[in-house]
Amino acid sequence: MLGTLGEKVGMTQYYEESGAAVGATVIKAEPAVVVQVKTMERDGYRGIQLGYKDTEKRKLTKPMKGHFDEHNVSPKKFLAEFRVEDPSQYSSGDEVTIGNFEEGDYVDVTGNSKGKGFQGVVKRWDFSGGPKTHGSRFHRKPGSIGMCVEPGRVLKGQKLPGRTGNEKVTIQNLKVLRVDPEEDLLVIKGSVPGPRENILRIRSSND
Repeated sequence: MLGTLGEKVGMTQYYEESGAAVGATVIKAEPAVVVQVKTMERDGYRGIQLGYKDTEKRKLTKPMKGHFDEHNVSPKKFLAEFRVEDPSQYSSGDEVTIGNFEEGDYVDVTGNSKGKGFQGVVKRWDFSGGPKTHGSRFHRKPGSIGMCVEPGRVLKGQKLPGRTGNEKVTIQNLKVLRVDPEEDLLVIKGSVPGPRENILRIRSSND
């Protein structure tokens, strides 16, 4: 299983062996702990649940406290599941590190995008807007959304103003430029979703 959790540190410039300078993202991926092993017989699918970053027990709900106590794992702030072919090779308490990755590998990175708050249709959906001069009163409005007599309503999925961003986004096939197990750092070519300190799911593109 080539997958783990990490935290976005920020972006930097990285020089490849050819001398080309490329934009890269630095990810801090401390060891994640296997909290629960999912089996086909009990759960209906094969996978493992990973916990990331320690937290205080008093900050957990009673069900979550019981969950960690049942599997004898210290409380974790973030949980994520990864599908695996053979979960029997894992057990609760095992650590998963970035040592599974090598330079030159390709990974898929999933995280929440930056939240933009409530936005109009020009920013949210890239509408062109109306005339800017000559007495126009139609600048950044969405325009007519009605449907006349039939069907006489606004159709579902109509592009309208609303909350923008903070959505689950996956960027695929990003190249691993450097792996530093001592500092728990991954350097990945290109950008990844979200702001700094965003929690990311990192998984091999081959899986």
